[in-house]
Amino acid sequence: MTHIWHPKRSHKRLDCQPFPHCIIRNFIQSDSFTENLQRELLDLNFHEKSNDLYKFNQSDDLKKRKEPHITGLRAALFGLFRSWLGEVLGVELEPTVDVSCAKYQYTDVLLCHDDELEGRRVAFILYLVPPWESSDGGTLDLFSTDDHFQPHSVVKSLVPSWNTLVLFEVSPVSFHQVAEVLSEDKCRLSLSGWFHGPSLERPPRHIEPPFPRSPHLPRDETLLLEWLNPLYLDVDYQSQVQQEFEDSSEIQLKNFLKEEKFKEVSEALRSTDVQWTKQGPPNRRCYEVASLESFPQCVSACWELLCSEAFFLLLSNFTGLRLHYLSPGDEDEEEEKDQEDEEEREATGSSGDTPSANKNYKGITPVCVGELRRWAHGGYTLLHDGDASRAEYALDLLLPLSCPDWQTEFGGFTSYVANEEDEELLMVYPEENSLALVYRDKETLKFVKHINHRSSTLPIGDSCRRAVYDFSFVYYE
Repeated sequence: MTHIWHPKRSHKRLDCQPFPHCIIRNFIQSDSFTENLQRELLDLNFHEKSNDLYKFNQSDDLKKRKEPHITGLRAALFGLFRSWLGEVLGVELEPTVDVSCAKYQYTDVLLCHDDELEGRRVAFILYLVPPWESSDGGTLDLFSTDDHFQPHSVVKSLVPSWNTLVLFEVSPVSFHQVAEVLSEDKCRLSLSGWFHGPSLERPPRHIEPPFPRSPHLPRDETLLLEWLNPLYLDVDYQSQVQQEFEDSSEIQLKNFLKEEKFKEVSEALRSTDVQWTKQGPPNRRCYEVASLESFPQCVSACWELLCSEAFFLLLSNFTGLRLHYLSPGDEDEEEEKDQEDEEEREATGSSGDTPSANKNYKGITPVCVGELRRWAHGGYTLLHDGDASRAEYALDLLLPLSCPDWQTEFGGFTSYVANEEDEELLMVYPEENSLALVYRDKETLKFVKHINHRSSTLPIGDSCRRAVYDFSFVYYE
């Protein structure tokens, strides 16, 4: 297979920053072979792949394909080339064949990850693309890492080019991404896979500290009367909402805030000096969060509404969850618990009384954690290895702002999935002044889908939308 690749005839460029990688241009020696390989690949059946991490089209595994040029390249990669690579690395690489073909087209993307999986030692990508510029997107971006071995920022971007092979060592710091393809008429076609061998030692995984949780603020129903659409304060309507919520564990309450209040908050976020901080690391999230101290007055008031005792009770009425000691159904449970406590005291001879605060809350106080987020093109959140172990029963609240005419093809929706399964259980799309409530159990995870380039071209008046906002809260019983 020397007409495909030969170690002495190819130009190789090695670099160790930000992690070891190699670029081999004109990898296949024969132009006609390369062109025929491209034709065979384009004739394959491709399947759309989409989840929190990526969106692109992929072929089936190519290890059993019989097309002559696919077969020839496979034999060269996992024969002569694998032997040479093993000698260079000083390790014995396994004969395992692990290769597929990917097509990235407009808005397709593969977000930040490290490729680590048991047995993977070296990743490879062979590009079969038309003339390509960095402005077309689709670059292979390499990340630097911080002291916790977490990705920090892109420090090198490799532009795809025809018949170029890129290799990199799979390690705890090999964080990379395929940037979103921005060209509407080019296809980023590539072959990719891994050479297998002994994995590099991995340091202990960094565990992020949890977000601090807070009990409700002592604010009464005056806030509700001031801010909310009167429809949602009607007791009979609250019962209807609760019935619907209990049937499906989710609901969207349209026109939730009074129109004038909603407009006031939306305008304040766009026109004031709110301080925003980018959130990372990029293998987990990419969006901005507002500093509480920089909130304008009306935004602070809206925040207090969502944290208030009156609102906790309202959420209890909407959902039937125990988010307040006056929540429906708690009285019977409290009497039953009091009876059990009395029987226990009689059995143990204890005469101590239960503190009144613990009586009201049955020993626990409902809490919440919240963020005011700003989203723009490129924003997302990702599922992470540790998410499932930290999952809890919780009520999610989303209140979007400044997102009129948002379209599903933009991304930016919150997707709920069952742990270790690909099927989406629910998608919540940004909708102006529509309060979304979703109850999730320990087996349900969520992510925000990558906001793609289409979102940045939607006009509003004489300008283009650059950002949308939302209040995001989680309430715990």
